[in-house]
Amino acid sequence: MTWLVLIALVAVVFVVLVLNLRAKRIGWEAIAAALLVGLAGYAMQGHPYTPGAPKAAREKSTDTAAAAVQERQQLAGMDTTGNKWVMIGDALARQGQYADAATILRGAVDADPKNSDAWLAMANALVGHAEGNLSPAALYAFRHAAAADPQAPGPPFFLGMAMARAGRFDDARALWAGLLMRTPAKAPWRDDLVMRLGRLDKLMAMIRQSQAAGDGSGDGMVPPPR
Repeated sequence: MTWLVLIALVAVVFVVLVLNLRAKRIGWEAIAAALLVGLAGYAMQGHPYTPGAPKAAREKSTDTAAAAVQERQQLAGMDTTGNKWVMIGDALARQGQYADAATILRGAVDADPKNSDAWLAMANALVGHAEGNLSPAALYAFRHAAAADPQAPGPPFFLGMAMARAGRFDDARALWAGLLMRTPAKAPWRDDLVMRLGRLDKLMAMIRQSQAAGDGSGDGMVPPPR
């Protein structure tokens, strides 16, 4: 009985999303896929007949996820609420549901391959899904985001963050330094970029000093700047 209720609920949600968002037929697959991902996850992990027991909720880094979405929107300098796919993807990403967000955002880039912000949103979702690691899929999305809008500050900014986390400090610095050179003096993100670049320079200097001293601490395992 529980499965019948779940399947019926998924069908209702699908109809509501399609009607309310007025999605085209080409986007139905993305909506259905996102819903099926959730249903499949429940099928593998759900225990509907197990008695409930109070326990501490597993904490998710939703604050960090929401901040990343907001920062991307500020860098884009645009309101993403006009794009239904990006809007849904951002809502899922804010809750830490990165896999579902990436699936939905696939609909955005399929509908408009030149949407740099959608590519960037998907890249960030893929990084989040990989627990901060720069996966080949995320790198692919970052490159498409940059190609769609070479002047957009978001792709090099967030790709630099991902590379710094991966210990690729030289690559991260090159991206951020290049972005800073073409950033207007009054850009709202300039001060933050200068601060991050300064922290990265200090970190790289510490690593070089450690390597010169031969104490073995300059092996790239120093936590990257946040």
